[in-house]
Amino acid sequence: MESKPTVLILNPPVVYLLHKSLLSRHFNFINARDSPLPLYEFLAAGNAAGVTAMLTNNNTPITREGVLRHLPALRCIVNTSAGTDHIDLAECRRRGIAVAYGGAVYSDDCADLTVGLLLDVLRKISAADRFVRSGAWETRRKYPLGNRLGGKKVGIVGMGNIGSRVAKRLEAFGCSLSYTSRKQKIQGCAICPWKGRNHH
Repeated sequence: MESKPTVLILNPPVVYLLHKSLLSRHFNFINARDSPLPLYEFLAAGNAAGVTAMLTNNNTPITREGVLRHLPALRCIVNTSAGTDHIDLAECRRRGIAVAYGGAVYSDDCADLTVGLLLDVLRKISAADRFVRSGAWETRRKYPLGNRLGGKKVGIVGMGNIGSRVAKRLEAFGCSLSYTSRKQKIQGCAICPWKGRNHH
């Protein structure tokens, strides 16, 4: 019977915690957090020398000098978060290590939450809830109703996957949008310079 691939877990992502028993049928897992040793000592001791894949999120830098030099058999890194800024992509390319990541999978959820938080702050939804639950409504009665989101001028710093989805949602509220980006992405919006040149 063919042996199961060995996967190193640096920071256990939710998908691993939820489906550990199912995944364990197909993979052998080494969880670095199970060791009392600090990560680099654990790796330097050769505990993960035979690892062919890594499952992580964006909490640990994965660099040539730090993690990668201790994993000579590594062929694949699966990062469950959206970015790859913490991964030494040049070293992975040089060694032929495939890198997979969450990409835009969370962008709609982040955009929904962003607009939800804007509504919460402007309309004082959470603050009003605390006001009522504290019993203050019985004695003070009056509570400011907050402000509407519709028609507001909104600035978005970075018009990437999440920023563009936030902009799309805010257009439905009739908001006037300004944003920072390397190039113009949305017609009819003000694009603002960055690096201290913006004085709005």
